[in-house]
Amino acid sequence: MTFCTVINCMDGRTQLPVNQYLQRKYNANYVDTITEPGPNRILAEQADQQKLDSIFQRLEISIKKHNSVGLAIVGHHDCAGNPTSKDEQERHIQKSIEFLKTKYPDLDIVGLWVDDSWQVQELG
Repeated sequence: MTFCTVINCMDGRTQLPVNQYLQRKYNANYVDTITEPGPNRILAEQADQQKLDSIFQRLEISIKKHNSVGLAIVGHHDCAGNPTSKDEQERHIQKSIEFLKTKYPDLDIVGLWVDDSWQVQELG
């Protein structure tokens, strides 16, 4: 059994396309899903320690107990939890990746954008 992990928005419109994308990308059987409204902003700003602790507590389980082979952080069109432009959300995703890499330098970490057609694009 292979697992990967995603820190995704709680918005149900993003779940299926993101999970399918990650299963293909990492050849994973399962996707451990950590959800928060606007998680890319939470990780980028690092202002809410309680939310950060909650995310990292769940992330530790996925990495240590399920041996996750990869991690994605997601932003998406029409996000109620992070109602900013695509460009701003992409900046949040990049800052999130930088922050996550300080804690998990050996884990493959990618940023994903889900557009207005609910298609997943990996950020380069």
